[in-house]
Amino acid sequence: MGNCLAKHQDKDNDSDQHVEFAAGNVVLITTKESWDQKLEEARKDDKIVIANFSAVWCGPCKIIAPYYCELSEKYTSMMFLLVDVDELTDFSTSWDIKATPTFFFLKDGQQLDKLVGANKPELEKKVVAIADSVPQNNKQ
Repeated sequence: MGNCLAKHQDKDNDSDQHVEFAAGNVVLITTKESWDQKLEEARKDDKIVIANFSAVWCGPCKIIAPYYCELSEKYTSMMFLLVDVDELTDFSTSWDIKATPTFFFLKDGQQLDKLVGANKPELEKKVVAIADSVPQNNKQ
C-alpha cells in the first residue's frame, strides 16, 4: 500500500495509491501532548474540534480523507484533527475506537457527536449542523 501521510515515496508509478490524509487545514496529531495542546487552543479560540481517528491501510479512510480535507478548508471556524490509530494505539484505545474512520465532534474537550464510518453525506450533515449551531463571531 502507498504511504499516506504526506511522506515522500521512492517507488515509481505509485501516485494512484498516494492519499493525502492531512492536507488543507487538517492537523496531524502525533503525540498525546500535541492533542492536549490543540484541544486547549480550540478551547481558547472557542472552536469545535472534529477528530478523525483513521489508519493509512484503511480503504474507507483513504476514500474520505480528501473530503475531510475539503471540509477543513470550507469550515475554518472549526479545528480538524487527524489521529493515526496505529501511531497512537493506546490513545486511540482510550477513545474506544472500534472501527476506522471514527469522527468525534468536541466542544471544550467534551463529545458533542460521533460518526463511525466513511459516510460523506452524514459527515457533511453533522459538520453543517454543528457549524450552524455555533455563533460565528470568530471568523478568520
